Amino acid sequence: MFRLTSLNLNGIRSAANKGLLPWAESMQIDCMGVQELKAQAGDLEGRFEQIAGMHGHFHCAQKKGYSGVGIYSRHKPTAVNFGFGHPEFDDEGRYVEARFDRPGHKTLPRLSIISCYFPSGSSGEERQQAKFRFLELFYPHLSKLRDEREFILIGDINIAHQQIDLKNWRSNQKNSGFLPEERAWMTRAIDELGLVDVHRRLRPHDGGEAYTWWSNRGQAWANNVGWRLDYQLATPGIAAHAKTVSVYKEQRFSDHAPLTIDYDFTL
Repeated sequence: MFRLTSLNLNGIRSAANKGLLPWAESMQIDCMGVQELKAQAGDLEGRFEQIAGMHGHFHCAQKKGYSGVGIYSRHKPTAVNFGFGHPEFDDEGRYVEARFDRPGHKTLPRLSIISCYFPSGSSGEERQQAKFRFLELFYPHLSKLRDEREFILIGDINIAHQQIDLKNWRSNQKNSGFLPEERAWMTRAIDELGLVDVHRRLRPHDGGEAYTWWSNRGQAWANNVGWRLDYQLATPGIAAHAKTVSVYKEQRFSDHAPLTIDYDFTL
């Protein structure tokens, strides 16, 4: 089995102080995509290059204490790509892709695992417009990649796709994360690109148990007033190998919960 986890850390140092490292060790994860490092390369050196036997590859934002993504893997990638070719968002540290190319592998000769952090538009109209620009630019990148290789896109997508994906969907229809344009992008990625929302494929009726983010305001966590913002979106060939999914909530490392899916293949 291949165990793949995604987690928005809301700061890697903060998450480590809350028990992230021993938890990752106990989970026997093969690969973990992380988002919102909120750290620079110098902050990671000597402390976070390796976690639970996995080696890290990081794309940090130019702005200190902001964004940043990483991929930890037990298996050495054949290549790692940082950014997807658009400076506005590459400078924010939103995309890292680990490639595992094995010509002799009968099942998955070319596989990419991508850790991605989609922009949030919740802070105002300027950032919402940036989010729309990101979605417009990112779609053709995924389309081209899909034509070339199997991949799993994991990360904080900052979109709740369907009504089942958040507690208060009626009152959030005009709020970032549940806007019609954002949800339409997800629908298009699934229906036209053919990407598979792996959690939904495995457990189509999960409601509150599928939430991965809770606001720090009020009693959102205590009352499970959450959103499903973290996904594993896979090309059909690899999605067919998914077997089990879980969202870990026994400990809190950030305002997000880890999403873990087991696949029946090995690298």
